[in-house]
Amino acid sequence: MTTLTKRPADSYSPLYFLASLGAGGLSVTFFMVFFFWVPHPGQPVPIFEDIWAAFTTGALPLQAAIVIAWIGIAVLAFLNVKYLLWNFSALAAFKKTEAYTALRNSNAETTLLAGPLAAAMTINAMFVVGMVFVPKLWTVVEYLFPLAMVAFGVVGIWALRLIGDFLGRVLAKGGLFDVTAHNSFAQLLPAFAISMVGVGFAAPAAMSTTPATVATAMVISTFFAVAAVIYTLLAAATAFTSMLHYGTHKEAGPTLMVIVPIVTILSILFMRQGHGLHVTFDVHASDGETMIFLARMLSIQVIFLALGLLVMRRQGYFSDFVLGPKTSPGSYALVCPGVAFTVLMHFFINKGLVASGAIDKFGVMFWILTGIAIASQVLMIALVMRLNRQHFGKPATAEAVPAE
Repeated sequence: MTTLTKRPADSYSPLYFLASLGAGGLSVTFFMVFFFWVPHPGQPVPIFEDIWAAFTTGALPLQAAIVIAWIGIAVLAFLNVKYLLWNFSALAAFKKTEAYTALRNSNAETTLLAGPLAAAMTINAMFVVGMVFVPKLWTVVEYLFPLAMVAFGVVGIWALRLIGDFLGRVLAKGGLFDVTAHNSFAQLLPAFAISMVGVGFAAPAAMSTTPATVATAMVISTFFAVAAVIYTLLAAATAFTSMLHYGTHKEAGPTLMVIVPIVTILSILFMRQGHGLHVTFDVHASDGETMIFLARMLSIQVIFLALGLLVMRRQGYFSDFVLGPKTSPGSYALVCPGVAFTVLMHFFINKGLVASGAIDKFGVMFWILTGIAIASQVLMIALVMRLNRQHFGKPATAEAVPAE
């Protein structure tokens, strides 16, 4: 039934955690400016001192890029936290309803994994904020890494418990999983969540200089990475079979591209592990190998982006749920693939093509390829603004349609 007195977001779904996730991911896209354009000798990532030095001594275009990136990170990190806190409050109220009980006994139970997914993203985003805005942070960073791993551990346990509840329910006794409603990649959300936890654990592997910290981070991040890969392969294979039989569930169309952010997260996880192996354990990989690895990962993304856009275009998803009057919290899942593609493009360009000598940094081809990444970033910013107005703005005449 259509409502004139409530916002679409007032018809709560755990998928609204994706509003927080998208903002946090976009803040990371602005960090790419610092990571690849600002020199940062002495540590693997740029920190406030490096950025300030580049801003005070750099040319005008670099100064402008730094200011834009600073503003982008600050605004989007704020939105990330704002929507995370809103979701925690809304979820607490939602748990007292019959709708929550019904959700816990349906395929949509896995939408609860959007919570730990968004929380893990927020931890990553706050680390970015610290590096960009907090002076002298690197002097205490070795003390922060164990704390960060504890935080990711708490989120990881939360995610694994939710997955255990779901799998324990549907696998212990047959007939509790609706195969006819499995006609999307919505069931890949658990893999997305544990991969995000894994990439968080991998950060100390790349940045710490303490061998025990590096080794611990590598082992735990490997567990989450392997779990994410296994879950992705199994869930995707069974879902694709269902989609071939029943067609793709329209409201869940954006999940067809959830493979894209999973690929970016795992690619960064493996690269962080590779850096740790190189610096701490003297295991080396060539720049050419990194280039072809990233090319393979980017190819997977392009394939699933093309597939998702093709199906959603045929179904009229954009004209209904993005540009039209209908709303679905699952629309926020559209932000993740664009953000993930932007981030992996930056890595492919800089860690792959530039590092291997295939193209010159800041040359013509560099800016052509970087322009693709920036265009994707700008498009996702516009999409987030549009979705936030649709779902959290003034009361609309359209009712929120929950994605399954």
